Amino acid sequence: MKERRIVRELLESKQRIMSLSFVVGVVFLILLVRLWHLQILSADDYHAMSENNRLRFVPVAASRGAILDRTGRVLVSNRPSFSLAVIPQEVKDKEALLTLLSGLLGLDRADMAERWEKSKGRAKYYPIVLASNITRDHVEIVEENHLRLPGVEIEMKPVREYSSKQLAAHLLGYIGEISEKELDVTGFEEYNPGDYIGKNGIERALEKELHGGDGGRQLEVDARGRVLRTISESSPTVGNSVVLTIDATVQKQAELAFGSQAGAAVAMDVSSGEILAFVSNPGFDPALFSGKMPADVWKSYLDDKRHPLENKALSGQYPPGSTFKVVTALAGLQDNRINESTSFNCSGSYDLGTSTFKCWNKKGHGSTNLRKSLRESCDVFYYNLADKLGVDKIATVAKAFKLGAPLGVELLNERSGLIPTSEWKLKRFGKKWFHGETLSVAIGQGAVLLTPIQLASMIATVANEGTIYRPHVVKRIVDADGKTLRESKNEIIGTAVYPKESYRLVKQGLLAVVNEPGGTGAMARLPDVKVAGKTGTSQVVKLRDSKYGTPYQYKDHALFVAFAPFDKPEIAVAVVIEHGEHGGAAAAPIAGRILRAYFDGKKPVRKDVSGTADKDDSDDDNDTGMKEPRTSGDAVHD
Repeated sequence: MKERRIVRELLESKQRIMSLSFVVGVVFLILLVRLWHLQILSADDYHAMSENNRLRFVPVAASRGAILDRTGRVLVSNRPSFSLAVIPQEVKDKEALLTLLSGLLGLDRADMAERWEKSKGRAKYYPIVLASNITRDHVEIVEENHLRLPGVEIEMKPVREYSSKQLAAHLLGYIGEISEKELDVTGFEEYNPGDYIGKNGIERALEKELHGGDGGRQLEVDARGRVLRTISESSPTVGNSVVLTIDATVQKQAELAFGSQAGAAVAMDVSSGEILAFVSNPGFDPALFSGKMPADVWKSYLDDKRHPLENKALSGQYPPGSTFKVVTALAGLQDNRINESTSFNCSGSYDLGTSTFKCWNKKGHGSTNLRKSLRESCDVFYYNLADKLGVDKIATVAKAFKLGAPLGVELLNERSGLIPTSEWKLKRFGKKWFHGETLSVAIGQGAVLLTPIQLASMIATVANEGTIYRPHVVKRIVDADGKTLRESKNEIIGTAVYPKESYRLVKQGLLAVVNEPGGTGAMARLPDVKVAGKTGTSQVVKLRDSKYGTPYQYKDHALFVAFAPFDKPEIAVAVVIEHGEHGGAAAAPIAGRILRAYFDGKKPVRKDVSGTADKDDSDDDNDTGMKEPRTSGDAVHD
């Protein structure tokens, strides 16, 4: 019995030893597998984590390139600004830090938390921008409380400075912090949260040229965040500068001429397509968009019925009114429906079937030829012509002028306008074109829509007798050393080939508009330069004046297109005044002021007896550049 017990105990001991050995073996196997995983498979990951614990990256933002006008005047440059940033790896209690920062600086805690959340997934040693454009008072508070704010740093970044505030705001555009959506767009892979990018205008269209390349320093720090050494360093690359085609003096005079009126104006070189002035009024302050927009200012922009944030020169679509008569006239000459001696009698209206189409002059213009029809803007002349032509022949000439389609200027969001045809109506509405609709189209009403930049191109093409240049606002791109990298070339995008005699007849009529008695554009007249042009008034809605007057938003638009000098055209101008009612009274004086500024700028600089140049007062806000509007009996109906 004793021997059996001993044998049993030995067997049990052996089993326990085997079980224990198995357990020990499994534990060792697990340890070996874990060591293999840590030292072989995950070696790179843990090495990176180790580096992150002692490395810090200090970004150095690149300065954006400057934007200048054609004369070299700086329109947009840079100024330093401060941003509040945090390095996540040095923060133990995120919530407590955000609460402390909010209390010390008065910043929006939710906004800072949202920025932090959006930066998840990035290296923990890379700083996160919690607030941009902070004040110097904020900077001082952060420095004073540095020991209480572990991981918090102040970064200096260049932001845009607009030397003339609202001048050409819609053309220049503005910058803002890159959005989460933009970070995912192809081409923005090198951008980081907190970076500034162009949002619209030139700032957006030439973002890649202007942005430059960011630099930075990779530092080794100790547990307290003290810098031990610089591991690597890269210098930022300044962005390229952009020289525009606009003349800042002409631009300013154009904007001053608008006053508080809403509308747009485009001035263009007739022999190159270079845009000399590009106005959308009212404007806005682009500097406000670089930081947190004040709520009251943002609300005022949104509530303003004049829509200050809309780029009217590029995307505003308006019925061209009587300015379109130059197209209808060319269509009639091309189709041999009219010539220099053709006359129609205007009694104040035109009957077509059961419909009556009225002329603006209720008493009528009497016997009217082409010259008189343009000079006094007789509608009945064009009703007669439209009745003979049909809409498609008018559309053919309009499309030869490249109207009804984007002209391809460098800016984004250019609208196309609309030139209606019988085929267009059938496709769009499933209905055939009615003959009476052509009469409205002939005088620039109905479905016809043009943008101000198209109106400028149209009158420029008439001025140079058929060559259509692509409008452009960029003259050249230069690097930080002033070396020209790219020069814009004048590009012909089409030709409106019609007999010189046809152009001569139309241009003579446009000269009469401004310079002859009864001409509707007399208020654009200059004493020393022959100006030719055409007024227009386009109906917004069919609404008769009530005893309380017509509400602003229902008043007619006022238009004027012009070129000068008449004999050797250099500049073409298009002006649209929203709800300005009469082109001759509202739009023509503005065109005259733009032309005055342009030609004054070409005069040689006068010198006094001491040999110094006279003071240039063309930029004086109080200098109108023209005399008081005429109060003579010159007609201004259209």
